[in-house]
Amino acid sequence: MSGWDLIKVIFILAVCHEAFAIKCWDCRSDSDPKCADPFDNSTVPITDCKEIPDLPHLPGVRPTMCRKIRQKVNGEWRYFRSCAFLGEPGIERDERFCLMRTGTYNIFMEYCTCNSKDGCNSAVSLISSTILIAISCLSLSYLW
Repeated sequence: MSGWDLIKVIFILAVCHEAFAIKCWDCRSDSDPKCADPFDNSTVPITDCKEIPDLPHLPGVRPTMCRKIRQKVNGEWRYFRSCAFLGEPGIERDERFCLMRTGTYNIFMEYCTCNSKDGCNSAVSLISSTILIAISCLSLSYLW
């Protein structure tokens, strides 16, 4: 392997590693009103999801996405933003769409999951590029 090939491999590994490490906003509107929409991240920490410890009920599962939950209970809106361990980005891998559920007792929930970029759980509308990142990483290896 030549020096140029080694540089290409290191570059591809660095780019692909960044694609799978994500940082997400982590807050709850019941403890910080700035967590609600419109979102104001001036008092909200961004969390590196790779630093979150394993969950006891999901051993070996790591958070790879960001999640925003918008919940209406008895007429009151609540917002939750965090790293996500399970699910898929958006609906059928399209982050522009969120999963919505309604229930009894005047309950409404909207789950938005994304992994297109750091802090993607700040937006009302999410845009998908996860597949694009993966394809780019693979394409780079073939171009060089």
